[in-house]
Amino acid sequence: MEAELAELAAKVAAMEGGPKTTNTMFAETFYYLTIPLMVIIHAGFLAYEMGASRHKNVLASGIKNILAFAFVVPTFYFIGWWIYWAMPTGIDFSAGPNGISGWDYASGIAWPWVEYMGPNISDNASGVFWGAFTLFAATTASIFSGAVIERIQVVGFIILAVILGSVAWVVAAAWGWHADGWLVQDWGYHDFGAAGVVHMVAGFFALGVLINLGPRIGKYNIDGSANDIGGHNLPFTLTGLMLIIVGFFGFLMACVIVPGEAWSWYPDKFATIYGTPITLSALSFNILMGFSGGIIGAWMITRDPFWMMSGALAGIISCASGLDLFWPPAAFAIGFIGGGALKPIASILEKMGIDDAVGAVTVHGFIGIWGVMAVGIFAAGYPALQGDAGVATTSLMGQGVGVGVMFCLGFIPGLVCSLVLRILGLLRVPEAAELAGLDATKVPVSAYPEGIAISTLPAE
Repeated sequence: MEAELAELAAKVAAMEGGPKTTNTMFAETFYYLTIPLMVIIHAGFLAYEMGASRHKNVLASGIKNILAFAFVVPTFYFIGWWIYWAMPTGIDFSAGPNGISGWDYASGIAWPWVEYMGPNISDNASGVFWGAFTLFAATTASIFSGAVIERIQVVGFIILAVILGSVAWVVAAAWGWHADGWLVQDWGYHDFGAAGVVHMVAGFFALGVLINLGPRIGKYNIDGSANDIGGHNLPFTLTGLMLIIVGFFGFLMACVIVPGEAWSWYPDKFATIYGTPITLSALSFNILMGFSGGIIGAWMITRDPFWMMSGALAGIISCASGLDLFWPPAAFAIGFIGGGALKPIASILEKMGIDDAVGAVTVHGFIGIWGVMAVGIFAAGYPALQGDAGVATTSLMGQGVGVGVMFCLGFIPGLVCSLVLRILGLLRVPEAAELAGLDATKVPVSAYPEGIAISTLPAE
């Protein structure tokens, strides 16, 4: 009898362990697949920026983008991951109310020498979760990258990319994209898809750098009027933008906490980073509706293919903070407004002397503001965190506070660090190199060794 009971207990234990193992394997696979999907974002930025460059700067723009990715990965491993877990409550490094933050917690799970930061075969979460966040970090550097093409020094750019990707945006994420973050706990800040913590921070970091970097030679006339400096391959740029959209499905997937992770609030349901409910169905509805609204909004204002595809990205960013909250028609309308606002905002910046080669400040910075504030306008009153009555709720004021914080965390480091680099002579390439083209002066090979085919069609 005892033997039979023991056998039955073993079977019951196996039955209970089976679903748990399956959930853990699914969660690990889920995050693992978001990583190559997000690498597609970088393939898109690569094509986008090379197409937007003149033919004399194509490879220099591409190399800069590749190096940003390569340098952010190890620096985020050594520095950024620890910051994310240590700083949600601020610079005092104390533990937050959920106990998943603070100096001691971060030191236990995020220093490079601890077991969680290596190939521990009993750990199905740390590596893939770190990998997803690493790609978020690299994305901030790629957003900034496009704004400064054709005149920035590679060394200065890499330094700035590391500061942005492994420090500045990580502090923003700790404060506003973490269940213990003080913006979330105290102000009810809600930013599911990172319109603030990723896009705003990167966009306004780029603005700070552009102020010190200055416009490309030939962008402005003596009277202050601006000239259009078109890229050499618009189809390549449009393809790159579409690849970015493809990759952002992976980016937004990775914003979801999947059952199987060590997440006590929703052990059997998908949740946001704040522990509130989310489903992939909600993402499917709202990503596609925002995407479409952005394209149509930009098309109705400009009819320009570049701004139409930029509008697709702006539409998603417009909805990003509230993808888990909006009803699909609202997502379409919010995306439509974001797409329609692109060109007017970009024109204002251009008149102010800001030479943003690809519109990154507009698409990510200013549309990021709209995305964060849209939650306060259309989704105020939702609980910002999973928990009992009394938790903070989203509000227009809370989202506004978040906007101010994200602006400062992007703009101030970008402005100050680029000023230091300019003083040291590490920010901008010499005038002669810029005129000759960075490919000819900085790259050992030619992008088009046989030249570029020129159309012989007669002018109409």
